Amino acid sequence: MDLHGKNFIGRKLSGEGTARFSGINPTKAEELEPSFYKATEAEIDQALALAERGFEEYREQPAERVASFLERIAEDILGLGDELIRRAQAETALAEGRLTGERARTVNQLKMFAELVREGSWVDARIDRAMPDRKPLPKPDVRRMLVPIGPVVVFSASNFPFAFSVAGGDTASALAAGNPVVVKAHSAHPGTSELVARAVHSAAERTKMPEGVFSMVQGRGHEVGLRLVRHPATRAVGFTGSLQGGRALFDAAVARPDPIPVYAEMGSTNPVFVLPDALKKNGNGIAEGLVQSVTLGVGQFCTSPGLVFGMAGASWETFLGQAGQFAGKSPPGTMLYQGLCDRFHEGVEQTRGVAGVRVAGQSAAAGKAGQAPAIVLATDGKTFLQQTSLSEELFGPSALMVGCSSADELERIARSLPGQLTATIHGTEEDLAANRKLISILQQKVGRLIFNGFPTGVEVCPSMHHGGPYPATTYAHFTSVGTAAIHRFARPVCFQNFPDAMLPAELRNKNERGIWRTVDGKMTKEDL
Repeated sequence: MDLHGKNFIGRKLSGEGTARFSGINPTKAEELEPSFYKATEAEIDQALALAERGFEEYREQPAERVASFLERIAEDILGLGDELIRRAQAETALAEGRLTGERARTVNQLKMFAELVREGSWVDARIDRAMPDRKPLPKPDVRRMLVPIGPVVVFSASNFPFAFSVAGGDTASALAAGNPVVVKAHSAHPGTSELVARAVHSAAERTKMPEGVFSMVQGRGHEVGLRLVRHPATRAVGFTGSLQGGRALFDAAVARPDPIPVYAEMGSTNPVFVLPDALKKNGNGIAEGLVQSVTLGVGQFCTSPGLVFGMAGASWETFLGQAGQFAGKSPPGTMLYQGLCDRFHEGVEQTRGVAGVRVAGQSAAAGKAGQAPAIVLATDGKTFLQQTSLSEELFGPSALMVGCSSADELERIARSLPGQLTATIHGTEEDLAANRKLISILQQKVGRLIFNGFPTGVEVCPSMHHGGPYPATTYAHFTSVGTAAIHRFARPVCFQNFPDAMLPAELRNKNERGIWRTVDGKMTKEDL
């Protein structure tokens, strides 16, 4: 199917502006057809006005209809077939297998949220019945549940063109909660975004959703994104990307006359701690798995392990050598777009230029523009603590290995780290028993602790937490992966002494939906 390059404004296609841009094939450094219309201020305002009007109808949709809408999106994405994969390959240089897997993840998480909505207990219904005879004062009837918040703006991520993009987890969870969505497509994969937007648009029409339930705008630069965040109809923002980009949106949101939340996931160095007994018993295996994790997807995962810590000594030096050898055997890879690759090379050169940092191993030099080699750098704990720049994320296929002089220094480093999405511990039971304090410190620093594994690969399931303390995210309480992601886009409302017939179905005496409810402090599905 031919791409048109227009913006999706409710039910219509729009290309009012004169500014155009093109997707770039990062492998060939060539522009791709067609060019895309940068959304105008009027188009952005119209998309959010439609979302605001559509919210009143969409929030009242029965759960079954919302679930069917989400499932229809999943089916229509699959219906795009190989054309979607080919366009995403051309715009991202990601492998076919990776993209096919990511499409499956996207489809499955849409279906997961459909089931969550259909089952219904996510609204966290709580009922405390009246006690009119209570002394000295009667107790009122109090009932509480989560409700949708209004139009949500979602920013697509460059490194996940499906799963964190137009119909990714942010969009799925916002729609599931009962909110219209306006997506800002990522300018690095505009054609892929258009194809997926067609699927969402088609699903909305087939399931007769209100106009404004979904819009998507295109554009390069900051203007489009900032106008979306500042628009008075916007009630929340979902973002995955850089610290600089996320912070700019956050600052714009809190500067509004009515501040709104920006749920921004802004990256992480995902430290790995290799404890002494594990290092002795399985150093080579850990080194191999580490480099595989670092180079997966050319290091372009927000969970890529960028820092590795252990106790200096003979075993650590052997470990460094092994990791360096595995890096040397890894071929250079093409990054998502040239600007990202340029920043990686600049960051590597800055890190290498720090006194006390050396190269432990790297793959062959990049053969052409857009490519990045795998590289393992090494330093000691003292240098790491003195040079704060070494704790910053270097997005790409690299890791900095830090040999510490003592357990105290290891703990001091752990305390010095900023907030992270993940931390990993490689150890035996003896290691864990001897490093309880380290584990306790890390619990305060991260959203997910991994034992004897690697952080790349985020399981999409109800118990997953993909978040962490700032600067990994703006709100450590929330996740962008798994069913709990829906709670970002809902808020509690309490009803006191309301007539039963006027209550939402989830709070009435008869449990019409058969959901789990907390009644007088006890979980039950029973009618009252």
